[in-house]
Amino acid sequence: MSALEDGVPRPVVVITDTEELDPEPGVRLLVDAGWEVRVVGSRDPEAIGAVAHDADALIVGYARVDADLLDRTPKVRMIATMSAGYDMIDVAEVERRGLWLANLPHSATEDVAVHALAQALALTRRLPQADAVVRSGGWNTELHEVPRRASELTLGLVGMGRIARTLARLAAPLFGKVAAHDPRATNWPEGVERLDLDTLVERADVLSLHVPSTPQTRGMVDAGMLARMRPGSVLVNVSRGDLVDPDALLAALDGGHLAGAALDVFPVEPPAPDDRLRSHPRLLLSPHSAFLSDASLRAYVTEPARNVIAWWATGRPHTPVVDPTPRNASRTQGALA
Repeated sequence: MSALEDGVPRPVVVITDTEELDPEPGVRLLVDAGWEVRVVGSRDPEAIGAVAHDADALIVGYARVDADLLDRTPKVRMIATMSAGYDMIDVAEVERRGLWLANLPHSATEDVAVHALAQALALTRRLPQADAVVRSGGWNTELHEVPRRASELTLGLVGMGRIARTLARLAAPLFGKVAAHDPRATNWPEGVERLDLDTLVERADVLSLHVPSTPQTRGMVDAGMLARMRPGSVLVNVSRGDLVDPDALLAALDGGHLAGAALDVFPVEPPAPDDRLRSHPRLLLSPHSAFLSDASLRAYVTEPARNVIAWWATGRPHTPVVDPTPRNASRTQGALA
């Protein structure tokens, strides 16, 4: 612990990497609550360890938190992520050491859901192709693909967590049917048909992915799944880049089996300049920005601070993922994100 001018000890929190975020609003909250705040601005474990050797808590962007980093920060008892996802955290190691882990399950739910809906509608209305025709000097006689009416289409959701539920609510008035697959979800929304994965893939005209990256989901959208999708259907991925086999996706687009795909996430970010994902005419791309809004940018720095402040003041963060208290010493298990 550090010390105030009057000699009263105060807790130390270290913010690892902030990427494009301005940490100042979160820093102000923490300082006002009596914390000493240090900002590393790096994912490098040596740099983090040097600054956080006596820290009580970490606030993490994309930095990897594993046994090595935790060995360098032996006093840390609380880790707060600046995101809903926490695949950068070695959860098993956090559990083994009896630490708290909190994420941000609500900060960008609406933004990501709206982004996925916008991508789905753009693909079904063939907006990228229409844009290309006008920019090249053409007009509607050169539109070779007629858009399909959304009210005659099925939107399929793989996963039924917070984002997918919000997307289902927003999309219901537009699509003829909304269906989903999630074997773990218990809070199933009214009006969404529950299907097994194979049936969902075969029936969906738009298939939108809303699952975390796990050993079971990585590469799940492979050549076999893409072949089972309806001819002329489209794929939307705002979840994790490693869910989709990029070579299989490109082959399905080249062969015409898929009419298009929208990607906000990629297996490698950013993709190489010569990556075919960047240039394929049937791909609608965004730079991992589905989360982005003025409101989400504020929440990504203030809500982790509030988790840390609540933990120190009450013994519990607002949104725990790992709760090390004896009666709850396990990871919080919810629906797919």
